Amino acid sequence: MTQTFRRRALSALALAASILPFAAQAQDKPAPISEVEVRSHIAMLASDEFEGRGPGSAGETKTLDYLARTWASYGLVSGTNDPARPWFQPVPLVERKPHAHRFQATARGKALKMPEDGVILAGRNPTDRVTGEPLFVGHGVGGDGKLNADVKGRIVLMLSADPKFEGGAKMPNLRERQKMLAEAGAAAVLVTAPEAAPWGGMRSQLANGSMRLASDDIGAPITGVLRGDAVTALLRTARMSSADASASAAKPGFAPVTLPVTLDLATSTSVRRFDSHNVIGKLPGTKPGSGAVVLLGHWDHFGICRSEEAEDRICNGAVDNASGMAVLLTVAERLGRGAPMERDVYFMGTTAEERGLLGAYHFADNPVVPLKDIVVALNVDTVAIAPAGAPVALVGRGENGLDGIVDQVATEMGRKVDSDTEANAFIRRQDGWALGAKGVKSIMAGGSFSDMALLQAFLTTVYHQPDDELTDATPLGGAADDANLHVNLTRHFADEAKYNPATTGD
Repeated sequence: MTQTFRRRALSALALAASILPFAAQAQDKPAPISEVEVRSHIAMLASDEFEGRGPGSAGETKTLDYLARTWASYGLVSGTNDPARPWFQPVPLVERKPHAHRFQATARGKALKMPEDGVILAGRNPTDRVTGEPLFVGHGVGGDGKLNADVKGRIVLMLSADPKFEGGAKMPNLRERQKMLAEAGAAAVLVTAPEAAPWGGMRSQLANGSMRLASDDIGAPITGVLRGDAVTALLRTARMSSADASASAAKPGFAPVTLPVTLDLATSTSVRRFDSHNVIGKLPGTKPGSGAVVLLGHWDHFGICRSEEAEDRICNGAVDNASGMAVLLTVAERLGRGAPMERDVYFMGTTAEERGLLGAYHFADNPVVPLKDIVVALNVDTVAIAPAGAPVALVGRGENGLDGIVDQVATEMGRKVDSDTEANAFIRRQDGWALGAKGVKSIMAGGSFSDMALLQAFLTTVYHQPDDELTDATPLGGAADDANLHVNLTRHFADEAKYNPATTGD
């Protein structure tokens, strides 16, 4: 696909050159971004023609082509800062799709009755098999953040919830704990399903395959997720309830427990290695060396996510996250024909966010501009939820000293501010986290995270399902509001006099 992308990039650059006279007609105060403009981009990106925008698919090629050509038509240039790879940053990935698995449990010489469809397994290799007694390790780590057991050759059962030990070290997240167990030699790592996650959606998502960065391809031979009733059945063999197990695991002195049940696990898995891509455009600033502002959002979704027998096979991802990319497109258009800015402004569509922020993590490890030069990263995700006039909430409030600036800009636009920290529950679930973990000040501002009931209604219904489609009822007033907010935020952060961390102490 790389050669195809290079050809696309050259055509995009040629198109950009042809419209530069239009882009150069700067306007100090362009008209506000409208719902109609946002809708037009969502309608394109979330159409069946784009096949759900799955990484490594024909839908990726169409998506990246659309984003690069559109940004180029607004006067942006390639933002990869690599003449050999204009517009597209390769992201090497490894995809695994489970074909079949076996999960057999024997306790005291008899088959243990397990709930149907309560277990999902995947293998690291085309075929894997592991047998043995599972070791319940709680969160897998103690109060010092280090592994709490010798797991070499063992089947490990671990809680998915992040550990919270009072006065302890910074705790690793679930993926980090899974990697720690794999590196320590665990033969299989089974985790409990998150309580808030709908099992049907999780099962469909995991059955659709997993992806990892090729540079971070670390895992046990077999991994799996167990539904709550399946976990209960295993713990019961050691006379433990799920509640007791969770309570015990939260204590500093918790000791892992070997469950008196033998598991026989086997998997059949397809393995594919390929390059996906981040797409990056740039509006060059007038003061080179003054820093950069990065606006990002993920372009990917789950592609063709159901079997051939299903009536609707495509996960179109209209809200998550064609809406966020529509905001980045409209913001780029307004900024491109507005007054020039001092700092470089980058626009990036990341790949494989749905598979674990992979494109964002790759960018953080391989930045096209030094991370120390990025004065702020503004992530845009899942914006077509709130109506017009919704208060501005922050994912990252209280984390990096930028709250006051965002609140001021929003207030000056006539928007209310949601000053609580409820939205911070999503801080690790969005692309800004990958940059924030590297020291870049990152925020996600908008109306969708100001009403938790409204957000949860989306997350527990059409989220990650084929029903996430653009309809006449899709609320776009809040998305247009958020697009205009990001025009003003970008202009503020791109102005060295208005925002200079070196002198303001922000």
